[in-house]
Amino acid sequence: MHGPPARHDPAVPLVSVVVVNYRGADDTIACLRALAEHDYPNLEVICVDNASGGDDVARIRDAVPGVRLVTSETNRGFAGGCNLGAREANGTVLALLNNDARPAPGWAGNAVATLRAEPAVGAVASKVLDWDGTGTDFVDAGLTWFGMGYKPRAGGPIADVPRAEHEVAKDVLFATGSAMFVRASVFAELGGFDERFFMFYEDVDLGWRLNLRGWRVRYVPESLTYHRHHATMSEVDSPDGGRETFLLERNALAALYKNASTETLSAALPAALALTVRRATARGELDPTQLDLEHGTGPADTAPVPVPRSTLAGVLAIDQFVEQLPSLAQSRAAEQAARVRTDADLLPLLRNALEPAYPLPRYLTAHDILVEAFGIEQAFGTRRKVLVLTGDAITERMAGPAIRAWNIAEVLSGEHDVRLVTVNPLAEPPPAPFPVSAARRRDLSEPVAWADVVILQGHVLEMAPALQSEYAHKIVVCDLYDPMHLELLEQTKDVPDDRRAADLDGVTRVLDAQLQRGDFFLCASERQRHLWLGHLAATGRLTPRLYDADPTTQSLLSVVPFGLSARPPQRTGAGLRASLGLSESDRVVLWAGGVYSWFDPLTLVRAVERLSDRRGDARLVFLGMKHPNPEVTEMDIGAQTMRLSDSLGLTGKHVFFNQEWVAYDDRQNWLLDADCGVTTHFEHIETTFAFRTRVLDYLWAGLPIITTDGDAFADLVRRERLGIVVPAEDTEALADALEKCLYDTDFADGCRERMAAVAERYTWQNVLDPLVRFVRDPRPAADRLAGAADLTSEPPLNRVQKLRRDVALVKEYLSDGGPGELTRRAAGRVRKIVRTRLRRG
Repeated sequence: MHGPPARHDPAVPLVSVVVVNYRGADDTIACLRALAEHDYPNLEVICVDNASGGDDVARIRDAVPGVRLVTSETNRGFAGGCNLGAREANGTVLALLNNDARPAPGWAGNAVATLRAEPAVGAVASKVLDWDGTGTDFVDAGLTWFGMGYKPRAGGPIADVPRAEHEVAKDVLFATGSAMFVRASVFAELGGFDERFFMFYEDVDLGWRLNLRGWRVRYVPESLTYHRHHATMSEVDSPDGGRETFLLERNALAALYKNASTETLSAALPAALALTVRRATARGELDPTQLDLEHGTGPADTAPVPVPRSTLAGVLAIDQFVEQLPSLAQSRAAEQAARVRTDADLLPLLRNALEPAYPLPRYLTAHDILVEAFGIEQAFGTRRKVLVLTGDAITERMAGPAIRAWNIAEVLSGEHDVRLVTVNPLAEPPPAPFPVSAARRRDLSEPVAWADVVILQGHVLEMAPALQSEYAHKIVVCDLYDPMHLELLEQTKDVPDDRRAADLDGVTRVLDAQLQRGDFFLCASERQRHLWLGHLAATGRLTPRLYDADPTTQSLLSVVPFGLSARPPQRTGAGLRASLGLSESDRVVLWAGGVYSWFDPLTLVRAVERLSDRRGDARLVFLGMKHPNPEVTEMDIGAQTMRLSDSLGLTGKHVFFNQEWVAYDDRQNWLLDADCGVTTHFEHIETTFAFRTRVLDYLWAGLPIITTDGDAFADLVRRERLGIVVPAEDTEALADALEKCLYDTDFADGCRERMAAVAERYTWQNVLDPLVRFVRDPRPAADRLAGAADLTSEPPLNRVQKLRRDVALVKEYLSDGGPGELTRRAAGRVRKIVRTRLRRG
């Protein structure tokens, strides 16, 4: 056995090609010689001889002396032979090539280019043509509902295949084992091929498992090979021998059993077993009525019935599938626990799951019967399970986070099975088209285990630690629309300094944990997107692997603003005028939301005082002073606002405070009674990145908007001319703006007319589109895929290089700071070495 090859350019991944030989020395030698001349610059070739006997090993060693030759004492099959070669490999990329294949120029280079450019691609499927390059072998992959992998278009002339089907890269369920590439780290993570398969469908099973764990398998037509099909199998079987049929039948059942979800398997497995029997009897043309008394009651006949080997193969396949079930059950448990993709996710990759595969009349009849009887078509369209977790109270009187979580659940429930769960003790939800419940921390394990995708807000991640441990593979969407740490800077101004700093540190840790764990993130505006990209970069999450997967980062972090109903507001009851005793002629400006520390209602009250001197019918109404979530602490700004209004003699005359929170489904009645909406805030960092959710209610109800400059909505109001933007803490400008919106009819009507088109863009169905598209095809972030590893690395320094490095460092330290700097640096290096050894020890 030869040692590993000398490394070339460290920026070029080492590719280890594994070729398995079994009594095929002539083909193998031709293949190895072609690899020796291949144009990829960093190639390691490993040949595994599967106990061929005879002179195969000697012939291969003599003919191709540079190859690494690994000999097995037993015939391990194609699966075991490849695994043995993989264990001997040094490359970060494994290439598996049949011994009766030859690579075209660019075969390895084009595959590696895809693996480097797309970190979420775990394996590359080569394009495979027949030996002459005129016939089709592999240009796509498909899977039947009963577990048999197949190659669409195989066997026909490549000239008859539309170019779009074979010349364009695409995702596939599996790569053919005759010519494929896989990341070595991922191959190891999955345990390689399943050796119980021996040969046939081990590649189908591997690709299925890769996809279930979130990796993509990419067909790359530029990675081309030519193949003599089944040259090895001809050594051990004949067309009527039954051995190949036995392996195909048994392995299809094994692949189905391991990889299908519980819901799919409950329908598919009994139907697949019945179909295997019918396939066997139809293949052997057995008379299915020969033992049926209804078709004849003559003398008893005990003579043996001849059974063709092609029929026997199907029966024995079921028998041996049963024999393997105990070990397959363990594998199934592991695969189901590790999967992050649903059967519905993979359905497009199956191409045509209802493909019957065999053109036998009796068999085709049975296929249709079983598909109908067991509901196979419905089983392969299973809806995804989505859990929406919030920390906010779910009641008739919901605040922003709960409203957002509710609408996320409602929109997604049109396509998926959705549960909305709050960890807040207050959960008295209105009627919903999806289950809504409250859960304590210890109760979250069940819904988390149930879900395929978990969408969470706020502090919820720390209450579901299983998402960091046993369910670390689950796909998690983090909703970051509320920058909690920036709110806290304002919210805790009256808190003792040490507690304030500790609270901020705690909230920041919560956000950091989300940024490290999430697979997809939502924010409310482009401003917020810049904020969270900075956080991701600062926490080290914005890695080369994530960047390479998507340099735009749009697939990682998308803008999903707060939304509004697509249905215009309709009056359903009394509004603010009846509730507060206002007349129909009063001109009302509405503050639609809570009063928090980061807002500036004080300047607004002073502006109303000025306006009241010239407009006696001007009224300001605060929608709700008491937050519906009991866990939100009361903020002094509300009390300050009421005291200021009292001191100016405005309360009950020009300024009105509704103490209780208006129910979410009742808010339109208050909005329809108003003439314009207002939100004012101070100039600080919270404003810069805030998204004032209740401003959307003004948009929904067609209320001209008055807002302080500095936040994302101020940009929108100014750009779309939806109202008036005023400087922070400018009482006079605010009073003038109130007067214009309340009393200039032409101006207000113009605002309302422009609002209709803008409101359409902000409907929940529209703003949630990035989330809807992600949940339709959810995948782990590229850096969270199990088995991900670097493809290239710098070689370690040898002794001479280390000495040169150290001498250069000594010169640098002496030049920068003299002997003292050299001593300090040397001491630091010693401490680092000690710590490293202690950790290893």
